Amino acid sequence: MAGTAKCFFVTGPPGVGKSTLIMKVFETLNVSNPNLKVQGFYTREIRQTGQRVGFEVVTLDGRTCPLASSKFSSPESLRWPSVGKYKVDVTSFESLALPELQVREDTDLFIIDEVGKMELFSSSFFPAVLKVLESNVPILASIPIPKFGRDIPAVARLRNHAGATCFTLSVGNRDAVTEQIRSLLEDLLIKH
Repeated sequence: MAGTAKCFFVTGPPGVGKSTLIMKVFETLNVSNPNLKVQGFYTREIRQTGQRVGFEVVTLDGRTCPLASSKFSSPESLRWPSVGKYKVDVTSFESLALPELQVREDTDLFIIDEVGKMELFSSSFFPAVLKVLESNVPILASIPIPKFGRDIPAVARLRNHAGATCFTLSVGNRDAVTEQIRSLLEDLLIKH
């Protein structure tokens, strides 16, 4: 049974602070609700000598796995899908992210950072996201902004979902949007 106004999607250009917003909201909610049961993951940049060389997935309890890298050099990685200069390790991503998207009875909140092009190379990822979306559990997720006016079809489906509210983040509104989402989720979690 899908609820209404329980899915909050954050979008905006790369580097505007979507992941930072999600982690701030998560940390604040965790402090004010120490028994909160949160599932999900976030994506973090991997940097070497100040340069971004890839991305890793991090669960909310701190487990990590590679998502994409410009440094993969195994023969197997030559067959992996690419986004720009990054090769996407779909198998690694699925091994960590998909179990985090299993709807459990005691879950209070899902965090998914992000539902983007790299993650969507997994044929199992979007169906898992849809199951979460159709559950009655609140969701905080990030999605990419449409490029050149074109949206990724799966992302457009999420953006246009009846129970979703989408916030477009900018440098000027980051703090206000963070507080607004935190407040909305606090209210939802009290009712949940």
